[in-house]
Amino acid sequence: MRAGLAASSEPVCVVPMTLGRDPGLIADCARALRWLSREEEPGRLALAPPFATVDHLTAWLRTAALKAVREAPDTSAVLVTAPAAGPFEDADLFRVARLVRQYGHHRWVEVAFDGGDPDLAEGAERCRRLGAGQVSLVRAAFAPPAELPAGVLDTGPLLSDAAIAQVVRARSQEALHRLAHGQDGVAEGLDAEHGHGYAHSHGPGGDHTHDHSDRDAHDTDPHHTHAHAHGEGHRHAHGQGHGHPHGHSPH
Repeated sequence: MRAGLAASSEPVCVVPMTLGRDPGLIADCARALRWLSREEEPGRLALAPPFATVDHLTAWLRTAALKAVREAPDTSAVLVTAPAAGPFEDADLFRVARLVRQYGHHRWVEVAFDGGDPDLAEGAERCRRLGAGQVSLVRAAFAPPAELPAGVLDTGPLLSDAAIAQVVRARSQEALHRLAHGQDGVAEGLDAEHGHGYAHSHGPGGDHTHDHSDRDAHDTDPHHTHAHAHGEGHRHAHGQGHGHPHGHSPH
């Protein structure tokens, strides 16, 4: 981030590279930008909307699932996979998979996690026990799984490099447009985690004050956040083709 600021006098925007499963990444980016903005002139930094929301992810998975079972929809299962995250993020992936199945033409859409429970081998075995003759892995992540179970077909990246670059450009342009109108996106980013996690209610007379001191405690942390930073003229593509691309969030 500092290198980008030093290299050009143009505004720099950060695109949180999340597929809708990591609101904490967005908040971390916002905290880092708020910390950096103390040393910069106004209008130099902007937080873009995240790369994708969970609705985007659902739509992309629906498209990928349709392609995966096109040859044999009655005997093929879709195994939606992603690196294990937190309990709420992982639970939400089951909801996404249900929507993919509900609004598609797939007999089976199951979920498994790379490094989580159920793992990929367990997910594939469940598909076979249900009667699937072919199990096709569809990624809800930027990176491929660490290890592919035997007999499972990997359908490849969820998005092409060109599609990723197009989305990043769109998010960057939106952020720069807002910045030109005095909105840097940081305040919205700080609220990204609001309502995420355990739901809590207040009984009659049970008002209480929410303590956001943990948010402020990170303001002094200048560590790199997993995001994609762009100057105004940045236009090159990044994708899955080169390892861990620029700190992209895996979920």
